[in-house]
Amino acid sequence: MKHKHARPQQRPPFFSSVGKDALLLLAVVLILGLVYATSPSKADKGVVLPPPSAEVVAAVGDTALPTETAVFAGGCFWGIQAVFQHTQGVLNAVSGYAGGSAQDVTYDKVSSGRTQHAEVVQVQFDPRQVSYAQLLQIFFSVAHNPTQLNAQYPDVGTQYRSAIFYASSNHKLAAERYIAQLIEAKSFEAPIVTQLEPLQAFYPAEAYHQNYATLHPESNYIARFDRPKIDNLHALLPAMYRAQPALVP
Repeated sequence: MKHKHARPQQRPPFFSSVGKDALLLLAVVLILGLVYATSPSKADKGVVLPPPSAEVVAAVGDTALPTETAVFAGGCFWGIQAVFQHTQGVLNAVSGYAGGSAQDVTYDKVSSGRTQHAEVVQVQFDPRQVSYAQLLQIFFSVAHNPTQLNAQYPDVGTQYRSAIFYASSNHKLAAERYIAQLIEAKSFEAPIVTQLEPLQAFYPAEAYHQNYATLHPESNYIARFDRPKIDNLHALLPAMYRAQPALVP
């Protein structure tokens, strides 16, 4: 099983290559990482959010399409995928990469932070069962913490940024309006940092990343950071929860 964090490359002796300021910054980062890893946070419990307003729903518009697609980024894709796999009306949720310029995309390259891609989940859904507006509510409420900049819990880097990749002007407008609604309602104590980016391309992740939360419930990472998200979906948005996940074939 591949570990979530890439192994650091060989470097020169540590203390000879950094100064006191860098050491102090490193100490702060380590302390914050320990806090995230060992103590519960508001995001662990999910956030009760107002349902999308009439203006948000209107922005989505009516569709006669049997399926639609949305792409979300919010930290490690294992948890985002698991949440949407347990969402009513979702037909498929695939972990992958989006947002960068390189076309040769692999987990190792994305994890370096140099490709500008984010770990994302492509969600195919039936709009007759769940709307894009409702997916936005799930994304902001239980799937991740939209106030963490380029990080989610122990995972740090632009590849873990909070972002919505839109493929249509309607989805962009709906996301803009829902973010504005949440800001006006003061739903979060800190500013929402979610980026809205046009979807240029989606690259499916390697097979071992698919259905990871379901296949590896014994993982400490899954138990600590991802399983609570599924439980929060069940508790906070029970009408949207499904017990049997829609797994990637």
